[in-house]
Amino acid sequence: MYLYSANETTPQAPIGSGFGPRSTAREVLAGRDLTGKIAIVTGGYSGIGLETTRVLAEAGATVIVPVRSQEKAQAALAGIPRVETERMELTDPASIDGFAERFLASGRPLHIVVNSAGIMANPLTRDARGYESQFATNHLGHFQLTARLWPALREAGGARVVAVTSRAHRLGGIDFDDPNFERREYDKWKAYAQSKTANALFALELDKLGKSSGVRAFSVHPGLIPTDIGRSLTDEENGVQKVTDKNGSKVGDANADQMKTVPQGAATSVWCATSSRLDGMGGVYCEDNDISEAVPADSVKGTGVRPWAIDPEAAKRLWTLSEALTGVKLND
Repeated sequence: MYLYSANETTPQAPIGSGFGPRSTAREVLAGRDLTGKIAIVTGGYSGIGLETTRVLAEAGATVIVPVRSQEKAQAALAGIPRVETERMELTDPASIDGFAERFLASGRPLHIVVNSAGIMANPLTRDARGYESQFATNHLGHFQLTARLWPALREAGGARVVAVTSRAHRLGGIDFDDPNFERREYDKWKAYAQSKTANALFALELDKLGKSSGVRAFSVHPGLIPTDIGRSLTDEENGVQKVTDKNGSKVGDANADQMKTVPQGAATSVWCATSSRLDGMGGVYCEDNDISEAVPADSVKGTGVRPWAIDPEAAKRLWTLSEALTGVKLND
């Protein structure tokens, strides 16, 4: 297998992984022994995060799950081996620092981070700093967490960070002049798209900064999955197109063939976190258990990554902005 050196850029193009959109997390991990590996999965006690936790742990990894609710997490994680929980809130900088400090104090290396937690298209809310909640939760919280865990990632001697993004990035990029909607009218979908573009750009820049230390990063679109992340949305906003009978009763979903199960939705995160096919690679946007193709800005395709989500200059600019907004640098 040809391995890319630390000075090369991984092409944003499919590699023929052998898996597809219907592959499950267990299938992409089949035969892999993760004994001795340490992983952190945010959002790891619900939805695709829970399935990611389950599959990594069943393969032998020790998985630490940051939680807001110990009671809810313990109920969801019951029966899964090698899982630890620790209190953390992604919109609370002190909580993130406390979580990271406790992990670093354990002296353990960190082989895998899957930043899976997130919120989607909610009404305008702000954190204590005044930052728009989707940008703060989906991007800034994970930026700070990863930066604080940096010593343990370097210590692993080969680590991967997976940022869960979305095909919703195609709805727009980063507004660097007003990322927190302080001067422009709030649009929940533009805010969500901005946060998801940020996830992809974060992985691109992190990979650039981390590759010489053996830390590689990937962004992942998991697919359309029926989970509670869209709990504030209508069926139509969630991508459900009702099919009705002659009496007007709902009998199905016209987009059902595009939907994935939770095990299928977790697969690309697990593939990026563990696959030997990605050794020496990084900084790319992935979907359906492969590296995605790059498509033009005006593409009407539902798949593929748009130019603003893989722009190196935008990635660097976002990194600088994130340092300023969080007060955290990678080498702190």
